Amino acid sequence: MTPSTHLLAYLPSPTTAQIKLGPFPIRFYALAIIAGIVVAVWLGERRWRARGGEPNIITDISIWAVPFGLVGGRLYHVVTDYELYFTSGRDWVRMFYIWDGGLGIWGAIALGAVGAWIGARRRGVKLPPIADSIAPGIIFAQALGRWGNWFNNELYGDPTSKPWGLTIHCTDADRNATPCSGIPGTTTVAGHFQPTFLYESIWDLLIGFLVIWADRRFKLGHGRVFALYVLGYTLGRGWIEHLRSDYAHVVLGLRINDWASILVGLTALLYLVISARRHPGRETAEELYWPHFQPYQPGAAAAAAKTEGKGEGDDGVPVEDDAAANDGEQRGEEPERDDARRAEAAPGAAARGGESGGS
Repeated sequence: MTPSTHLLAYLPSPTTAQIKLGPFPIRFYALAIIAGIVVAVWLGERRWRARGGEPNIITDISIWAVPFGLVGGRLYHVVTDYELYFTSGRDWVRMFYIWDGGLGIWGAIALGAVGAWIGARRRGVKLPPIADSIAPGIIFAQALGRWGNWFNNELYGDPTSKPWGLTIHCTDADRNATPCSGIPGTTTVAGHFQPTFLYESIWDLLIGFLVIWADRRFKLGHGRVFALYVLGYTLGRGWIEHLRSDYAHVVLGLRINDWASILVGLTALLYLVISARRHPGRETAEELYWPHFQPYQPGAAAAAAKTEGKGEGDDGVPVEDDAAANDGEQRGEEPERDDARRAEAAPGAAARGGESGGS
């Protein structure tokens, strides 16, 4: 195998992480995150409605959950990798450059859950069935978001000579390929490394489909779909983290994200066991809502359309009926006398009706 043929066997990477529309840069990392959010909301909406929930609930809750999740993800990254922003020679302002990469999934999940809880409470729905509805969409969003790391030439593993090794370029501050030695005309290829971003993206897709299958097969509910997603993801993140070569804090021989995966994964497993014992089966459509909120009824909108224009008075009687009664009172007719006259006239009317029918 010639060197040029061998080079073609490696996985390529983009030489730029952005395109420009006039003076405005469009970062591919941001587009990957946005695409993931769209998929998560779309799939979550479909799953929520399939459970009997009211349309547009997931969309409304995402208005709270997405900003909280982005802030939480960035905070987790900055806190766990503070030396990238607050040590000598570093520019702390870059902590706000989300488009450069750096969103910690555990921070995004934790603070995103707070935002989802706020949105859910405002709409009168319970958080566990919301979490079950959006769980597959979240991990599919993670699978898409990892491709932002591919555009940024980041999150790779150790050097490798395998055919699926990832070509990594030296890049400047704008994530454009630049000569590695700083001298024009030299190579921009830093080397070929384990494509850990690709491993995690594939793993996320597999877990997403597994969660959907398990939910259909076992009718999971009460937050167990979300817990299964977390458990499956942590199992993959554990071994993928060992392949990564980017800097990370190490505690007792393990990277901090390994410890996070272990603790979160065990918590998810414990929740699965306890929840299955306490709440077997799945919630009904009425159980999706808090008791003090009116449960969503799919046929209510059609029934309301039939009675459009017929309001109700303070006593619950249709307005048109109230108007007719008031009209009679204005003519000096009392409802009780009207009823008596109808009762007196009824025998004669019945007799006339019998004569007519007999002829």
